Amino acid sequence: MDFTEILQSGIGFILTALCWGFTNPFIKRGSVGIERIKKGNWLMQTVAETWFLFTNWRYVVPLAINLSGSAVYYYTLSAADITVA
Repeated sequence: MDFTEILQSGIGFILTALCWGFTNPFIKRGSVGIERIKKGNWLMQTVAETWFLFTNWRYVVPLAINLSGSAVYYYTLSAADITVA
């Protein structure tokens, strides 16, 4: 294992940490107001909450970045040597 592979793994893990850690406050802020949604049954409640979240760009953009962090993590984990991971 050479230095560039270790560096790539390190950058991948740091990028993952940034994607996960940096976006959490924005996801929380983007979901403000969901507690005001009240529907008659659990199915309509779930649909209304899902609609509220996925039509709100303040929630969707940080969520997409957060999920891309998961993709980077699994890619980095698969490419990294077991002693680095």
